Amino acid sequence: MLEVKDITKRYGPLVAVSDVSFRVDRGETIGLLGPNGAGKTTTVSIIAGLLSADSGEVLIEGNQVKSDTDPVKLKIGLVPQDMALYDQLTARDNLTFFAALYSLAGAKAKHAIDDVLNLVALSDRANHKVGTFSGGMKRRLNLAAALLHDPQILLLDEPTVGVDPQSRNAIFENLETLKKRGKTLIYTTHYMEEAERLCDRIVIIDHGKVIANDTLQALHQLLPVTNIIAVELDLVDGFKPEQMLALPGVKSAELKQNTLRVGVHDLSREAPGVLRWLAENGHCFHHVSSEQPDLETVFLTLTGRSLRDS
Repeated sequence: MLEVKDITKRYGPLVAVSDVSFRVDRGETIGLLGPNGAGKTTTVSIIAGLLSADSGEVLIEGNQVKSDTDPVKLKIGLVPQDMALYDQLTARDNLTFFAALYSLAGAKAKHAIDDVLNLVALSDRANHKVGTFSGGMKRRLNLAAALLHDPQILLLDEPTVGVDPQSRNAIFENLETLKKRGKTLIYTTHYMEEAERLCDRIVIIDHGKVIANDTLQALHQLLPVTNIIAVELDLVDGFKPEQMLALPGVKSAELKQNTLRVGVHDLSREAPGVLRWLAENGHCFHHVSSEQPDLETVFLTLTGRSLRDS
């Protein structure tokens, strides 16, 4: 559905994106993941046609967008990070304005507006001024505006910034509904838990370059450990987690407060040995669980810094 081929964008000596390439199939959701300033918004802006790449190209169903009036561009909907709404207008009037930009009017516009308001659960607030809306409601209306022309590809640039958990979950449900309708979603975020919930594949960008592009499961295989044994210790005075690195199969050991996390590859084979060592050395524990490393761990492994670092 969408192919990004070797796009590069410079601002003087600053290279914002460098030879970025990836493809997205119809009905697929990919996450563009990276810290602030990594090049995510620049990449999305080039795909949307808001910026021109210095080199490379963007293809939609194999066709390059040649101008702002190219019909191919109508296959794209953009949900920008900055809210594109008029506070003094009602929700319906905002959508009527945006519908007109897509040459939607009359009964066709009304049907499209009613449909998107219903999707984002704002039908009951359609005639209220946007200035009275909460941040989460504005984010949902921002999403609705991008859907009026029924685009096949939806670009979402940090769509949950500054919203409460309830509104974030409502947006997630909206996006999951769109995915079921066969929409292609490109989702930029620096919140790994959002990407883990929504995305089929993850493209990790750092300093303007793609450093990983794969499924979440495959990205986990890049880690030195694939499972973590979490053990809550009764006493931690004098405990030295580095001693556990001598055990067979143990790749890492970290103690935070009273929780010991031991990284291993084979959980069924290594876990009994870890617990036996603790018992034999007098370290009492009262709860044991297993975890998988998250995307934060993947990014830290690949780049040496946190996703939320700027």
